Amino acid sequence: MSDLKNLLLEIDGYVAIVRLHRPAVLNALNLELMDELVATLDSLDRDENIRAIVLAGSEKAFAAGADIKEMASATAVDMLYRDQFSKWDRIRKIKKPIIAAVSGFALGGGCELMMHCDIVIASETARIGQPEINIGVMPGAGGTQRLTRAIGKVRAMEMVLTGKFITAQEAFDAGLVNKVVPVEFFLEEAVRLAQEIASKPPVAVRLAKEAVLKSFDTTIEMGLEFERKNFYLLFASEDMKEGMAAFVEKRTAEWKGK
Repeated sequence: MSDLKNLLLEIDGYVAIVRLHRPAVLNALNLELMDELVATLDSLDRDENIRAIVLAGSEKAFAAGADIKEMASATAVDMLYRDQFSKWDRIRKIKKPIIAAVSGFALGGGCELMMHCDIVIASETARIGQPEINIGVMPGAGGTQRLTRAIGKVRAMEMVLTGKFITAQEAFDAGLVNKVVPVEFFLEEAVRLAQEIASKPPVAVRLAKEAVLKSFDTTIEMGLEFERKNFYLLFASEDMKEGMAAFVEKRTAEWKGK
C-alpha cells in the first residue's frame, strides 16, 4: 500500500492509523480516495497483526463531503451505473473495530463516513452535518438512516432538511459521538482507545462488534439469538480458555487471536 495518493497510513503496534489526505479540498471524498480507502481497510481487515483501526482526517477537516465536481454534470443513469455507494457497503462489513478521529468539518459524505465507524472521538472544533439539501440533493451514503438511528427522527429530520451543522458538544449530547476532547488531543485519544481495544481478545472483539451491529437490522428476538450463538461460539476459542484461566490464576492473559 505504498502507492497511496489520497491516504496516509501508519502502523502503531496492533493499531493501524488511516488518515484521509486531500488537504487542498478538505478531504473531499472523490472516487479515487474511496477506492483507496476501501482497498486499504479490506487489507487491514485481513492482516492478523492489526486488531483495531483509527480513521482520521486533519485538524481542519475529517472530510468536508463528496467531491461535487465529479457529480455536477452526472445524469440519473450515470449515477446508477457508477454505483459509487456500493463501496460503502464494504466499509460497513469490515470486521475489525474502526474508531473515527474527527476534527473540523465532517459534512455530507464525511458525516456518513464517520457514522460507518464503530466509535467516534471528536475534537472541540468538529462541525457535523448533512448539508446536501443546499445543493439540491439529499444524503445518499446512509445519512438519512444512520443519523435517524443515532439521534432520533426529529433531530435527524432538522439536520437533513435544513442542512444545519451541529457542534461536537451537541453531537455528544445527542449520542452521535463518544467523547469530545481538545483539538490537540483528538487523534491521540482515538489511538489510545484503539490500543485499549486492541489489547482485548481479537475473536471476542470481532464477534461482539458483529452482535452490536446486528441490533440495527433485526428484531430483538433474533438479535438475542444471534448474540447467544456468538457467545457460545467463543467457547471454542483458545482465548476464552486462556482468559478464564488467567482470571482464576490472577495473572495477565496472553491473547493469540485463536
